[in-house]
Amino acid sequence: MHAERAMRPVFISSPIYRATGYAGNHPLAIPRIGTVERLCAGLGWTGPAHPILDSPKADRALLLRFHSPDYLDALQRAERAGGASAEDRARHQLGTLENPIFPGLWDRAATSVGGSVLAAEIAHQDRIAYHPAGGTHHGRPDRASGFCYFNDPVFAILRLLDLGRRRVVYVDLDAHHGDGVEAAFAGDPRVRTISMHEAGRWPFTGLAHDRAGGQACNLPVPAHLNDSEFDRLMQGAILPLARAFHPDAVVITMGADALRGDPLSRLDLSNVALWQAVEALVQLAPAAVVLGGGGYNPWTLGRAWAGMWARLTGQAIPDVLPAGAQAVLAGLDCDLVEPEDRDPAWETTIRDPRNDGPVRPEIAALVARQRQAALTEEV
Repeated sequence: MHAERAMRPVFISSPIYRATGYAGNHPLAIPRIGTVERLCAGLGWTGPAHPILDSPKADRALLLRFHSPDYLDALQRAERAGGASAEDRARHQLGTLENPIFPGLWDRAATSVGGSVLAAEIAHQDRIAYHPAGGTHHGRPDRASGFCYFNDPVFAILRLLDLGRRRVVYVDLDAHHGDGVEAAFAGDPRVRTISMHEAGRWPFTGLAHDRAGGQACNLPVPAHLNDSEFDRLMQGAILPLARAFHPDAVVITMGADALRGDPLSRLDLSNVALWQAVEALVQLAPAAVVLGGGGYNPWTLGRAWAGMWARLTGQAIPDVLPAGAQAVLAGLDCDLVEPEDRDPAWETTIRDPRNDGPVRPEIAALVARQRQAALTEEV
């Protein structure tokens, strides 16, 4: 960890994620944060020595820092009515299959923002703040997008800047392009955004040549990205691009949908490779915020995010889980993952085997393109 970082990482969460949520066949109608917390508790990774801090809820005044008053009004109006009007659906993308209205929506989304702002404040003390319920990176000022109603990574970055951090690097390892964060800081010389995501995947943005005002770096990768290719991207592009910006704070959306077995992407990373990437990124600056993001396989997500906390805090990960932790994983279900596609190891282990393989020419070309485009600029 960073040489100046003397205090333990902090885990931020809230009971609201277990009390409210998406329903039916929505991809997010799976246990996510609750699974992570139960695994961590069962393995002794949280408790008196590593408590979970309760997230505050962002108030309207804070939310107006990024989101429009009309949009906030529409969201509250839709929740009160139990559904969005045709006008609000068309204008603000509310009440759609993608962005449904459900009881507790406002409080849940506002708590995610509050948690990321708290994470920024803790990170500003030269610490690592872990907020897996954050990472709603598609939210726009005036509309919901991609299951995201508010954009909590934007608020984390804004808070770091308000506190005096001068150069913030945002790194997005989610399988989907971090379009909302990129757009929020397009042209802002204080923020560099770096997004690695699956090419041709929704929202179909983040092309390799798209610089979004000059500070964005996009790495659209082909399907079936393996760990060797991901390592090449990290060492050849992502880490050099981030270091060249000379950040004094880093915000990371780690995602879990780039992992092998996720139903909404075709990438094949192991959680070990993802952990190693995040560990390298948090060492780039004294202040570090680690957010969750996407992930639609409850087994791979729960294992990855719980294991990330163990790695950040230096706690041992057993090769075979004890019975209580196995029971947590055995009790999960997901309509999007067919029974025959469920790896038995998902119920007995935390750590994936690495998925190494050949590095395809398009990966080397992508690294070369981004380094030439960004590292030649004055930062």
